[in-house]
Amino acid sequence: MSNPLPVGATIGILGGGQLGRMLSIAASRLGLKTHIFEPGANPPAMDVAHTVTTAGYDDQDALTAFANAVDVITYEFENIPTSALDLLETLKPLHPGRQALATSQDRLVEKTFLRDLGLQTAPFANVENADDLAEAIKTIGTPAILKTRTMGYDGKGQARIMTPDQADSALADMAGAAAILEGFVDFKIEISIIAARNPDGAVACYDPGENVHVDGILSTTTVPATLTPSQRTDAVLLAARILNALDYVGVMGVELFVTPQGLIVNEIAPRVHNSGHWTQNGCVIDQFEQHIRAVAGWPLGDGSRHSNVVMENLIGDDMDRVPEAAKTNAAIHLYGKADVKAGRKMGHINRITGNA
Repeated sequence: MSNPLPVGATIGILGGGQLGRMLSIAASRLGLKTHIFEPGANPPAMDVAHTVTTAGYDDQDALTAFANAVDVITYEFENIPTSALDLLETLKPLHPGRQALATSQDRLVEKTFLRDLGLQTAPFANVENADDLAEAIKTIGTPAILKTRTMGYDGKGQARIMTPDQADSALADMAGAAAILEGFVDFKIEISIIAARNPDGAVACYDPGENVHVDGILSTTTVPATLTPSQRTDAVLLAARILNALDYVGVMGVELFVTPQGLIVNEIAPRVHNSGHWTQNGCVIDQFEQHIRAVAGWPLGDGSRHSNVVMENLIGDDMDRVPEAAKTNAAIHLYGKADVKAGRKMGHINRITGNA
């Protein structure tokens, strides 16, 4: 490997949520330190990280001090202000790189990138005003879904258009934000594949997981997914193609629809992913360690699965079920969030359902 970080080096992580927390735990197992940069007070990662800087992404002095204290920088979410990245990348290596972030931050840019790569996506059109939306509905038809181009997650920033007369209401829901209209995809199941690439170009992929969403939020991921061997192979090759096109370093989540016409890419996430949490108990090297290995320039693990797993998110009041779950042979992963809120991811449970 070229210039792998030595034991004792520090990885800077932008964002201190549950993904930053689990990345910090993985880094510590490898003898690496983590330094979290997070605007909010008392983030979940604070309990386990070596150092935490609490400052805004507009605080250039804090960003500079953070960068000078670490060896490489990564992130746990996509929506980091461009101005912060402009500064940080002049000071230390940033993995995954700016192209991956720019591609995933804007749904129109992402869909266009995937289409130009020769991959299938839902039909889509840019929407900046009512005339654009009317023309897009004529072309794509209904039902369709109008989404903000940026800042949407867990079903937020979206409005369904079941018939053309709902267009005005959906556009109003965008509150003036740039939007994209996507046609509905008639899919059998949704899957995601967690893939990693290191600076030397080596790629490792985990088995695809089968996802079920409730109210726009991931509820469960089941591995193995209900796929044919050829679909499984196609998913792996598709993910590797995306990683190589972006010269990617780190772990990426790729969400796919399984249809009679083949695999359709829903979206990509340039980070460790909720649907990859099953790897913590189904693999020797989980997605978090894999990401740390990649950004640190270490060799990747092969991602082999030793067990079948069902990952179940604990959302809001699902926390009430933790005492009962603790009596079973399930692995419980809690995020240390003090306040239980509806729709808030509080933790997850991994249940082993058999040997791979």
